[in-house]
Amino acid sequence: MSVRTPSASRADLVADTALALLAERGMRGLTHRAVDEAAGLPQGSTSNVARTRQALLELAVRRHAEREARMLALEEMPDPPIGPDALADALALAVHRSLTGNRDLLIARYELALEATRRPELRAFYDATGAVFKKQITALLTAVGSPDPARHTLSLVAWADGLMFSCAAGSFSAETPGLEELRRGLRELLGGLLGT
Repeated sequence: MSVRTPSASRADLVADTALALLAERGMRGLTHRAVDEAAGLPQGSTSNVARTRQALLELAVRRHAEREARMLALEEMPDPPIGPDALADALALAVHRSLTGNRDLLIARYELALEATRRPELRAFYDATGAVFKKQITALLTAVGSPDPARHTLSLVAWADGLMFSCAAGSFSAETPGLEELRRGLRELLGGLLGT
């Protein structure tokens, strides 16, 4: 299972291995010892990087946010001014990449999100890492003329999260919608939100 890459730092290796373990074994399978073994590190190495379970979870959340941002290519999101169709196209591409690029990363996200519901100290950290994406979506919705960008951000994120969960771990796990299908869904959703 080792996810070692030549340029990976020790912290990145520990975090990437933790994410892989979360996807494969769930939260109960994530221990310092399991990370050491899966990463091919000497015993105690993970504890040197992240002394407590909380520190290990925070490291995993931080690394997840970095990897997800790279996979979704958030820097490719259009800059305002932008129209609803361009926004739907960009968001469809991001959702499609998430579903087809690394499904295990999605599953690890769900494990971390559920754990954050039980650990207030992780909840604050988890929410802070996701705030960047929400802020960007709110700005894009404002640019396309949303009369209520904060509420519409919730609707849009809920639509995308629900679809990704259903296709990665839920009742549609054997199906992955194509890019055009995602575009149509997002255009319909944005049309309803924006009244176009």
